Amino acid sequence: MYPKMYIYKNRIKENAIALKNICSKKNIKISGVTKVLCGNPEVAEALKEAGIDFIGDSRISNIKKMKNFGINTEFMLLRIPMISEIEELIKYVDITLISELETLKKISEQSIKYNKIQKVIYMVDVGDLREGVWYESAINEIEEALTIKNIKVIGIGTNLGCFGGVIPTKENMNLLVSIKNKIEEKNNIKFELISGGNTAALPLIENNELPNEINNFRLGESIICGTDVTNNKKVLGARQDTVILEAEIIELKEKPSIPVGKIGFDAFGRVPHFEDKGIRTKAILAIGEQDISPSGLYPLDEDIEVLHSSSDHTIVDLTNSKNNYKIGDTIKFKMSYGCMLKASTSQYVEKIVIK
Repeated sequence: MYPKMYIYKNRIKENAIALKNICSKKNIKISGVTKVLCGNPEVAEALKEAGIDFIGDSRISNIKKMKNFGINTEFMLLRIPMISEIEELIKYVDITLISELETLKKISEQSIKYNKIQKVIYMVDVGDLREGVWYESAINEIEEALTIKNIKVIGIGTNLGCFGGVIPTKENMNLLVSIKNKIEEKNNIKFELISGGNTAALPLIENNELPNEINNFRLGESIICGTDVTNNKKVLGARQDTVILEAEIIELKEKPSIPVGKIGFDAFGRVPHFEDKGIRTKAILAIGEQDISPSGLYPLDEDIEVLHSSSDHTIVDLTNSKNNYKIGDTIKFKMSYGCMLKASTSQYVEKIVIK
């Protein structure tokens, strides 16, 4: 029964190897991010086989799932932790991204309880306005973090592109490096990792603009999707057919290209817009916005146009297709990162790993 999502393990491994080859030239260790596929253990296995240094995910439940599957590597928790999950964090997480002293002190309490030294990367906000201590206050806050018992601050990091859309540049990377240098010099320490961001930072390597001190990237989209949405480009040397979605046609009819009647808001509060192209051959697929983002569906049959979705239906225009589709046939799609995230999370989409 459809819809189905096919996860091509070896294609993802190919991408991981390609990214590792790119990053190793700059001595960058990769945290392979599995969250877009909900911490799928077989995907984590592919990353480990490719020689990826760490596995990163935003949810402890995913890390727990991968560890229970037998993935033996260091796991990095990418979302700054909730106080309510700290005990689980101590049990399952090796490296934690952190941005709050209060949370760090709670982690310290549990680390002492379990006789563990918890490794953390303290996040610095250099402009994107997501997580991290604001760069102007970073030195004092991170120096206080260095004094907390059973906590080892192994480095600092930043995130760009995900919230404010701020593109990583030589300038904001150098800002992070400057903070690193001042803390190291003042406290006579040496950080292990300077985590310079995500897929959006890869062009700095291509353009030879990345400071040498940056030695960790957290890469998910580039490995899993082969794309870089922040810079609106495909990743050099990566493939984009790693995950394919397949949905079934449940209605196939000739219909006008514009609705008849007064137009209001659709099911999601949007006012839809239509272009009059006359009578068209339209199909309804048994998948909708509960499972996907229609703007992120890219048909393998390039003559198909994705028109719109409601919660459980997606309408596509088959008029220009050379294939003779019928009821019960299926249509396959590549997906954007955001669309793949929804499909992965949907319990209504069957996930099939192809080795």
